[in-house]
Amino acid sequence: MSGFSIYLIFFLIIALNYGIMGLGLNLQWGYTGLFNAGVVGFYAIGAYGAAILVGPDRDYLIGGFDLPWPVAILGGMALAALAALIVGLATLRLREEYLAIATFGIALSLQLVALNFESLTGGANGLVGLPRPLFHLFEDSTTYNLFFLGLVIVILGIVWFGLELAVRSPWGRLLRAVREDESAARSLGKNITLIRLQVFVLGCSLIGLSGGLYVAFIGFVSPTDFLPLLTFQVWAMLIVGGSGNNAGAVLGAVVVWALWTMSGLAISRVAPVELQSQAGAIQVMLIGLLIVAMLIFRPRGLIGEKTGGS
Repeated sequence: MSGFSIYLIFFLIIALNYGIMGLGLNLQWGYTGLFNAGVVGFYAIGAYGAAILVGPDRDYLIGGFDLPWPVAILGGMALAALAALIVGLATLRLREEYLAIATFGIALSLQLVALNFESLTGGANGLVGLPRPLFHLFEDSTTYNLFFLGLVIVILGIVWFGLELAVRSPWGRLLRAVREDESAARSLGKNITLIRLQVFVLGCSLIGLSGGLYVAFIGFVSPTDFLPLLTFQVWAMLIVGGSGNNAGAVLGAVVVWALWTMSGLAISRVAPVELQSQAGAIQVMLIGLLIVAMLIFRPRGLIGEKTGGS
């Protein structure tokens, strides 16, 4: 297998896993209008939750339950959902900006917890040596990565199909009613707070699922994986692909991650040495320019929400 094929497999695993996270955010924002400014926080909860549950027992760390990966990932999702429930109960009855402030604060706080609660998270060194699911069954890492890509595609397909059924149902039409005119939906006797809470918890659990899959693939987790930049990237993916469209959320993840990785590679090869230390800032600028271009020329995204139905 060529070097390009090996890298393409790795690229697609990360991009499609971000697509799962984008689907969770799309359910919240694209269909219901909930502004989650702390995506990376719930991603971190899912990742660390899975890592603690699946990791080996270590005398110097809390946790290490050595559970099977499916149980660990479901546990990470449950923890992300629980955190979303707590945040949602505290904020969703208030105006939208309170949810944005709360989720942003949660994300920053969780990164500090991951960095300083060394007995649980491993601190700056992170949690290393995590087992990778079924890795022992494969002869080399390339074959394993191909298997994991298939696994991510299957999980992405299940999530996408489930969300499509949900948003095409009466419940999905109710979500769009809440997004378009909350007062009108409330006048029809709908419990708006309960609906928004359901969406917020479900979306955050999908974001937690993405975090668990990331750790399962990498076999390592540290606070540097959960910088606020990731929230910016996922929002960019949704804007570029098109909110209110599940296919757009996945396409946006692939497009934005391709621009991010290719620009980083180009900078490392052609930019002067003194500029390479600024590669991250240049990449952010490029994504920002892409967002501006999309808002000007295609404000609905590459494949935005279909009009006249779902």
